[in-house]
Amino acid sequence: MSNCTIIMEFFLMGFSSTRELQVLHALLFLLIYIAALMGNLLTIAAIVTDPHLHSPMYFFLSNLSLIDLGCISVTLPKFIVNSLTGHQSISLHGCAAQIFFFIFFAATEFALLVAMSYDRFVAICHPLHYGVTMTLLRSLWVASGSWVSGLLYSAVHTGNMFRLPFSGSNLIHQFFCDIPHVLKVSSSDTEYILLAMSSTLVLFCFGFLIISYTYIFSTVFRMPSVEGRYKALSTCLPQLIILFLFLLAGMVTVLGPISDTSPVQNLLISMTYTILPPFMNPIIYSLRNMKIMVALGRIMKMTFIPRKQMSIFEKMKK
Repeated sequence: MSNCTIIMEFFLMGFSSTRELQVLHALLFLLIYIAALMGNLLTIAAIVTDPHLHSPMYFFLSNLSLIDLGCISVTLPKFIVNSLTGHQSISLHGCAAQIFFFIFFAATEFALLVAMSYDRFVAICHPLHYGVTMTLLRSLWVASGSWVSGLLYSAVHTGNMFRLPFSGSNLIHQFFCDIPHVLKVSSSDTEYILLAMSSTLVLFCFGFLIISYTYIFSTVFRMPSVEGRYKALSTCLPQLIILFLFLLAGMVTVLGPISDTSPVQNLLISMTYTILPPFMNPIIYSLRNMKIMVALGRIMKMTFIPRKQMSIFEKMKK
């Protein structure tokens, strides 16, 4: 009967047991968190404030940045607070909230990446029909469907995972409530059935992505103009890189080892899919997209240069 103790809280593992290193890790991840927040917020601000970026592609990109804001905010703030205070515990409800929002943002991002691939497919393979097919209203419905599907997917999995009590060890060898580690002590056997069923849907979406980008690249390489090929690739390559990061994160989550004897390895693997995509996505788009760079430059000028000086510069240009 001693092995059937019901778990009411979990203990998370940090990167080090030394107090000085815990504070150092907290400050390091705080800088990463602030950088990710600033990058995604600036991307959203550039798209919202610039009328030239009010198109379906950039509308989806602003949604992606919003998802990245939420995704990195699910795990890092709690880890930073735990490292600074020295308390590594998290309540059962707190763990459920972390898993719910993590699945929610991850599922929504995957659905949105599928929608973005279709947007690029229509824009490159059927450019004459793009204005009719991808209207702003239709893009709004697609984005809303992505958020709703992510919400329903997360609610089903989280509700099923936490509907029965947990028993066993309450030590999680991660800095947040990682799903594979929580499943080890879960009493819900039907969660594995749900995961198998949902993997079929994921494989279908993955097949759709492969077909879309196959058509895209076959169309791009048949373009006679080098400038046209470069312009087309510049709009879809960043999405492809982001998709690769997301799929890499998913493969690490599913195929990565759940080892209790190598906690450092578990922590490093978890960083691949919790921190890397939200941190890298705005960098990929900001560095490769001139329209966003111009919009960001305009925001910087409006923020840091007074209007009087701006008017003087405009008169000097004239």
